Amino acid sequence: MSSLDPSKYDSSDLHGSYAWTDTLKGVHYGPGSVKTALPKLLSIIGAKKAFVVTGRSLHDKTDIVKKVENILKEHNAYGATFYEIGQHSPIAGIRDGLKRFKDVGADVIVSVGGGSPVDAAKAILYFQQQETGGPFLRQIAIPTTLSAAEYTSGAGYTNDEGYKVAVSSPELAPAGIILDAELTLATPERLWLSTGMRAVDHAVENLYRPLVPPPIKYLCYAALVDLFKYLPESKANPQAIDVRQKLQIASWMSLWPLKLEKYSALGLSHALGHKLGARYSIPHGITSCLTLAPVVALKAEVASKEDKEWLAGALFHLRQPSTGSLERDVLKLSADIQKLVDDLGLHSTLSEYKVPREDLPQIAQLAVGAQDDPLLPKVVALLESLYA
Repeated sequence: MSSLDPSKYDSSDLHGSYAWTDTLKGVHYGPGSVKTALPKLLSIIGAKKAFVVTGRSLHDKTDIVKKVENILKEHNAYGATFYEIGQHSPIAGIRDGLKRFKDVGADVIVSVGGGSPVDAAKAILYFQQQETGGPFLRQIAIPTTLSAAEYTSGAGYTNDEGYKVAVSSPELAPAGIILDAELTLATPERLWLSTGMRAVDHAVENLYRPLVPPPIKYLCYAALVDLFKYLPESKANPQAIDVRQKLQIASWMSLWPLKLEKYSALGLSHALGHKLGARYSIPHGITSCLTLAPVVALKAEVASKEDKEWLAGALFHLRQPSTGSLERDVLKLSADIQKLVDDLGLHSTLSEYKVPREDLPQIAQLAVGAQDDPLLPKVVALLESLYA
């Protein structure tokens, strides 16, 4: 999976460009919206037969997949359902899914669930195109978590050796996205809240990601405001559909569709999460709970002045007073992130997931991308701090 991009870029504050992902035909949102949005998107795409990709728990323990299947059947657009997608999208499930997709003769995938089904659907479509040499077929994503995989053109999956790897193409970004909060009510609390922290991770790391234009950074500020407000409210009142809908929109703002020429990790927290997640069976939401606050604290020490200014600017939007120092403001943001993690009951350690300490240098090197990177010893020390 993606490491940090070692390239050096000019500031995007005064020079740059922006493009929406080419494939996206619409984002529909609202409680109950799947009923009208799914047929509308199928019509816009011109798809005739849908292959539903989801996970076993969602398929077996809820009626959500059945609801989607019934809508497709009402419009004579149902092909089959594949629910053998596990956490971190193992390649075995993707291979099986690709075979079923071809056997059914489907021309679109409707993914239902979190980041794993969405990414698995992208990978299936990628390998299908590689086999045929024809055009990429499309995906309509119906997320039930806040992980925001549906807004990107890359797909992370776990290879046969147990490592997270990726495929990417501008053609893989979903053609349609449906944010229906009613479909999130069955999402387990820990998964819902931890993927909300994943959205916080997106919003924060986009503030210092190269090539991100200022309008998107201000959307990230707006995302942080709503995530800090509504995640605790959702924990206190899990059945509040209006709160869940606001969180889905905040997740969208945290990773606003952006066409980039190169696919890489958003930042160090994401790079570490990619290396920790699949290898040690740590959910991606939890990797963000582990790594984001300490990475932001490290930024107070090593980031450019411009990046520190964007990070410190989050305090204003969160209605927090400045400390009077740029570095201390960044440290305060780090402390606020850690407090949110703790208040949501999501504090975790590498000890819980039995990550061997002797693996830390390799994890750090894979994340930063080079053995001679001057940041490497600091990243190893950061990982050491995650055992308590």
